[in-house]
Amino acid sequence: MLFPFWGCLGVISMLFLSLHEKLHIILTLMSLTAASASVAIADVTVDACVAQNSNIHPSLAVDMQSLCALSASVGSLVGFSLSGIFVHLIGPQGVFGLLVIPAGLVMFVGVLLKENRSSSFAYQQINQNFLDAGKAMWKTLKCSDVWRPCLYMYLSFSMSLSISEGMFYWVTDSKAGPSFSQEIIGYIMAIGSVGSLLGAILYQYGLKDYPFRDLLLWTQILLCLSGMLDLLLVLRVNLKLGIPDFFFVVIDASVSSMIGRLKWMPLLVLSSKLCPPGIEGTFFALLMSIDNAGVLTSSWFGGLLLHILKVTRTQFDNLWIAILIRNILRISPLCILFLVPRTDPNSSVLPSEVLDSKEVTETLAPENIELVSLVNNVDSR
Repeated sequence: MLFPFWGCLGVISMLFLSLHEKLHIILTLMSLTAASASVAIADVTVDACVAQNSNIHPSLAVDMQSLCALSASVGSLVGFSLSGIFVHLIGPQGVFGLLVIPAGLVMFVGVLLKENRSSSFAYQQINQNFLDAGKAMWKTLKCSDVWRPCLYMYLSFSMSLSISEGMFYWVTDSKAGPSFSQEIIGYIMAIGSVGSLLGAILYQYGLKDYPFRDLLLWTQILLCLSGMLDLLLVLRVNLKLGIPDFFFVVIDASVSSMIGRLKWMPLLVLSSKLCPPGIEGTFFALLMSIDNAGVLTSSWFGGLLLHILKVTRTQFDNLWIAILIRNILRISPLCILFLVPRTDPNSSVLPSEVLDSKEVTETLAPENIELVSLVNNVDSR
């Protein structure tokens, strides 16, 4: 019942935004929050299925994450390709109206999705189940094989400062930047999604068997080097070399998205392997919250850096300094790479004392699992 409910909430929120031209800021924020929550709940439900099946079928953990990444990249490609065009043709409110369609699709999928329902659910044991799950999560987090990768994921994201706002204002500025239009920005982000798609394919067919630590080492170095493309762009070095702005920005977006996906994929696989049996969905959501907290920290400190350097919507004299500082900080996660296990994606990460603990055992569900298993016919093949 999760998908129909949250899909319906997304439909109502988008309709509310599209039908009211002068909406109060509080109501606007509430509607956007509700719409984001509808997507997030559906996403975390699918993540729960993927994490659960990663424990049941460890050899397919990488393949399932790659499939999710490919699907997300294709969706981003379609969305970014059409966003600039629709904003130009029908305006922001019209776009909010169009966003009713994906929210409706979430609701439609929930209606069609088959679920194994339990008629003997013990509602009086809900509090005890919460306590058992909490104990299992705490016991798992106290394990050094778990909290060390979690710390690395948070720090690696937070150290890569986000200055995307400054770059956006620069590329759309008519004096200092290339003065790109909304449609051009949409096309650039769409091509960036192609880079993300290529990154997922490259990981699936060439890099999925490499150890976590080795792959993260090289992707972090490449992420730092790719950031230098922004520096060359802002300093207008590309024009001195005879490379047009659009072509250079397209290359920058594609390379950055591909490397970002290559870094993100092993972290997703590692996160799925850190989830103890019985609470996979809850624990995977916790790990993704840690990652999102790192991204949020990156945005905060990135905004602070732009403020300190006096980079505004019209002032970009020190933007190159912000880019240089960001690129230097991107190499810093290499100093804490020892927090990531050396194991490869096909090996188990959780120690036996966590897998065999009483708290984890008590949280294991019987046979009924909400949502059909993504790979329920693997064993029969």
